[in-house]
Amino acid sequence: MKDAFRKNSVTMMLVIVTTAVFLVTQVLYFGQSTSSQAIFNVGGMYGEYVKFMPTQLWRLISPIFVHIGWEHYFFNILALYFVGQMAEQIWGARQFLTLYLLSGVMGNLFTLTFTPRVIAAGASTSLFGVFTAIALTGRFGRNPYLKQIGRSYQALIVLNLVFNLFTPDVSIAGHLGGLVGGALCAVFLRPAYDSNIFTKSQRQLGLAGFVGLSLILLAITYI
Repeated sequence: MKDAFRKNSVTMMLVIVTTAVFLVTQVLYFGQSTSSQAIFNVGGMYGEYVKFMPTQLWRLISPIFVHIGWEHYFFNILALYFVGQMAEQIWGARQFLTLYLLSGVMGNLFTLTFTPRVIAAGASTSLFGVFTAIALTGRFGRNPYLKQIGRSYQALIVLNLVFNLFTPDVSIAGHLGGLVGGALCAVFLRPAYDSNIFTKSQRQLGLAGFVGLSLILLAITYI
């Protein structure tokens, strides 16, 4: 256990924080923990409120750690535990944390912009970004194992997006935003094992694309 924590410290930290937020929510709102008010109070995204109160932009990050019910929590925490360890080995601790958070931020920006009247929360925005980043790294990298994993993740992403279309309570906008964020992060974050997948100019373009898209979405929201 100690070795796993040491090798995957960011993944374990994210699991602990996400679990702590979920358990605190259950205690504070026992019997009502899945209500819109409870989810909003513990950090969920509600775009109309954030549009009215720009000081609430911290909600671009907080929903990553908030979950709506036990099933939602278990699915996401299992995905985070297993996929997070793989991603942390690919990018290293700091860059994996950056990938995870920025993917979630982009997912929540999409939610804020395109579905502002929906209460949204969950790590799936970040996880979609991680899935996409691994898929792209496998697609363009030289590691044969990651190429195989990348192909599997491409199929997983497509299946999840199709599933989203038939699941009314799932934030499609958030998942698409996480996917876009993860794709851009995959370009400008250099993997630990193969730092030359993308050229310097491509990495700069990926970073500029992430910043530019974020500013455009904020401008759409507030102008």
